[in-house]
Amino acid sequence: MSFSQASENARASVSQEAAVLQVCDLRVYYDTPLGAVRAVDGVSFEVYQGEVLGLVGESGCGKTTAAMAVLRLVQPPGRIVGGQVFLNGVELTRLSEGELRRIRWRELALIPQGAMNSLNPVMKVRDQIADAIETHEGKQPARELKERILQLLATVGLPARVYNMYPHELSGGMKQRVCIAMAIALNPPLIIADEPTSALDVVVQRVVGETLLRVKEQLGVSIILIGHDMGLQAQLANRVAVMYAGHLVELAPVLAIFSAPLHPYTQLLIEAIPTIKQRKPLKLTEGLTHDLRNPPPGCIFHLRCPHAMDVCRSEKPPLREVRPGHFLACYLHA
Repeated sequence: MSFSQASENARASVSQEAAVLQVCDLRVYYDTPLGAVRAVDGVSFEVYQGEVLGLVGESGCGKTTAAMAVLRLVQPPGRIVGGQVFLNGVELTRLSEGELRRIRWRELALIPQGAMNSLNPVMKVRDQIADAIETHEGKQPARELKERILQLLATVGLPARVYNMYPHELSGGMKQRVCIAMAIALNPPLIIADEPTSALDVVVQRVVGETLLRVKEQLGVSIILIGHDMGLQAQLANRVAVMYAGHLVELAPVLAIFSAPLHPYTQLLIEAIPTIKQRKPLKLTEGLTHDLRNPPPGCIFHLRCPHAMDVCRSEKPPLREVRPGHFLACYLHA
């Protein structure tokens, strides 16, 4: 089965009857001497069972901060100032640190962006995976634990010899797949993958992408896939949520996003995807992102939007459903 065929099969298998995760009006600010930086400012979305939800946008748009807020791992001076996060009906923002520790990894796992910096360089792979398992499930029989770790490595396409290796003995793609193996060690229903293919060459990106799809199909997990790479989102995601300056501006099925993007910012992101079919100049977005401590009135994108109207400069467009399953915050399609 090809990568694209696997992607199509994965899209067809999504159930929208059960939302694993519900994020409601999430707000995360970073305090500075000159005012609070509104990194995430009123973001709402859902992740359904068996779904890959792509979370995309340029650097600094707030996508990773939103994911860290779901995990309750926002570091000072950042703080969650509002909103709710429900994981299978449990409101995460009200839990104590002890309760969160029991949920993380068992119910909600993270594949970090930098595998090189995420693995302990002085521990073998077997010990790092075993540590994650035994922290949540207690001491395990040595033989059963070894078999379980070897099965995890096989699931992510790694040979058995990786069991006894140190991180520095592995390639970048192998390190990333070890992180995937650790994330699925306790079969969590939801995994957050924070730019899992960044700093990898295109061949290894494909391998990691295939690994994520295989894990999703075999275990039935839901995934939030954070990244800049719109091409990778097209291959892996069921739906795509587009963020700009801490706001969600468009959310739609992946085919709709790529065949008929409605928000001007989404259109610019897709136009920036290189193609081998034709030569074309790089499409640039005029202007700079506004100061996140002092957002402009009206639409958050109007200072850079080529189609801005008077209403865009005075009234903030709500995120509303303009087509079945297609949500948009823009007055061009009112």
